[in-house]
Amino acid sequence: MHATRHTRDMLRGKAQTVRGIVDPATLGPTLMHEHVLWDITPPKLAARNDFGPEITLENHWAYSYGEMLAPRNFQLHDVAVAIDEVRRLREVGGSTVVELSCGGLKPDPEGLAEVSKVTGVHMVMGCGHYVDEYQDPRNRTRSVDDFAREMVDQVQLGAWGTPVRSGMIGEIGCQAPWTELEKRVMRAAIVAQQETGAAINVHPGRHPDQPQEVADFLRAHGADLSRVVISHIDRTIFDDERLLRLADTGCVVEFDLFGQENSYYSHADIDMPNDATRLRHIRTLVAHGHLERVVISHDICYISRLVRFGGHGYGHIFRNVVPMMGRRGFSQAEIDAILVGNPRRLLTFA
Repeated sequence: MHATRHTRDMLRGKAQTVRGIVDPATLGPTLMHEHVLWDITPPKLAARNDFGPEITLENHWAYSYGEMLAPRNFQLHDVAVAIDEVRRLREVGGSTVVELSCGGLKPDPEGLAEVSKVTGVHMVMGCGHYVDEYQDPRNRTRSVDDFAREMVDQVQLGAWGTPVRSGMIGEIGCQAPWTELEKRVMRAAIVAQQETGAAINVHPGRHPDQPQEVADFLRAHGADLSRVVISHIDRTIFDDERLLRLADTGCVVEFDLFGQENSYYSHADIDMPNDATRLRHIRTLVAHGHLERVVISHDICYISRLVRFGGHGYGHIFRNVVPMMGRRGFSQAEIDAILVGNPRRLLTFA
């Protein structure tokens, strides 16, 4: 690849979208964890060679609640559909989307650039690798340095064989217990953070102690925890003690399943919170001085959650959650911190 390298000095104090370097002040209200073009089909399901039926009124509930599992619901490659969905976000006030379809999830950098160009919504793309079972088998023999060089290049040169550059590292995948491969990729993400100044997003395992374990690992290996976002807290931690201990490390806590409000959660036997409960957890964090350590999103990775297929879409937080925040006693300054200020700080290269 003969692209110009965006050095750390070039990026410092700026944000990097799929269409180039921008002033962070232009990012505006930001969703910090979404998938816009992706494939998160579980490998075992992909091997069945059955794409599944079209999503209809009759089967939408079954798809959404995990009663019907088929590859159709786990992937979107249609740029025109993505444009239509992201345009709806723009219409209700969303300005930037962080798209974290990394290695193993079939990222489409040039597709994202097209979505951004047509809709006018900034897209910040992640890099690195998802959980072990989704990774290329060749990754098992790769070193920390090799993974780190790849991530640095994805930020500074271009990702996945394209000239489109990443603006964040992640979502770096872990499970509970996490594997040696996942730890190697995480160590590489720390090196890439140190070399580029980018923030890291972590996909933690589902055990309630695993986010803390990852935070402790990151600290021990020299990561800047103020520039680490730990995702999916709303499917992982349900008690204030763990929640506050995690925030006390200095990392950013992400509630990113807004709009997913059902008890029939196919991945774990948990009581999935609804959006009002998510806001109560965030209120607890704010009351303990952690306003600057909270970001939110939807983590859409099933097409049944898109408007075209009967779901809430990327605009749900702006249409429904923000008004609820006002009714639940959040000030405008607090809402702006969570949706504008905190994302802007994280997406600005250090």
